[in-house]
Amino acid sequence: MASLVETPVIMTGEAWADYGLIDSGDGRKLERYGPHRFIRPDTQALWRPKLERWASDGEFVPASDEDGGGRWQFANPVPQTGWNLQWGDVKFNAQCTPFRHLGFFPDMAPVWDWMGELLAGRSDAATLNLFGYTGVGSLALSQYGPVTHVDASKKSVAQARENAALSGMTERPIRWIIDDAAKFTAREVRRQRRYDGIILDPPKFGRGPEGEVWRLEDHLPALIADCRQLLDESSRFLFLTVYAVRMSSLALAGLLDEVFADMPGRIEHGDLAVREEQAGGRLLPTAIFARWRND
Repeated sequence: MASLVETPVIMTGEAWADYGLIDSGDGRKLERYGPHRFIRPDTQALWRPKLERWASDGEFVPASDEDGGGRWQFANPVPQTGWNLQWGDVKFNAQCTPFRHLGFFPDMAPVWDWMGELLAGRSDAATLNLFGYTGVGSLALSQYGPVTHVDASKKSVAQARENAALSGMTERPIRWIIDDAAKFTAREVRRQRRYDGIILDPPKFGRGPEGEVWRLEDHLPALIADCRQLLDESSRFLFLTVYAVRMSSLALAGLLDEVFADMPGRIEHGDLAVREEQAGGRLLPTAIFARWRND
């Protein structure tokens, strides 16, 4: 049976040519996205900034409520349709969205590397990316074999397709699916499909394309149980990330420990974090995760 590793793991995202966490503190962070700099709120940055002044092209100012609203304020012109960035061989469009994000999650870079290590040398590995957003992870996985990319947002899937074209990867074996992730996964179980790896990044709350309601605490256990049915003893991984919840990574690991009790491998858990790119850079935690690996 899969063994549970109780000691938490930190997966650290480091700066690369097109992205860097410049500084953080006082509940905010200053980041570099290609030629532009932005300030965004981050409640995990409890310390003081190291730099005396932050110069940026724009700042996301949160609303007074706790619903995640707010608006961008720009000090310099920023392309409304976005600008191109690159991670490895994957090119993608970054832009200032109404939800404070910029079209991709840089803290996922070490996760993409980790999955690549487990699938190294493969060209036939079938993987499933649930809540796939704008497809950077799907494009990274596609070098190892066919990918099924699922997201309830038509806009996100359209952006993922555009990123594939931008990367010159339109011929890669990727299925682009607009669907509710839980419903799609349940259908895949009935079809007796099998995958070598699954990555899922569910929101705390969301709605499917037909108004389906998703609440993490209520619906995650059933989704993980269905994901388990899509994996077998020769599969390599399941990776689960969760943002903005009052929950421990150990709770996520406990769920995987129960569901994967009949499988080989091991279950690990911990934090995703991004390191400031200046000397002696601190780690800014961004999310919790749990993962099953079979290597």
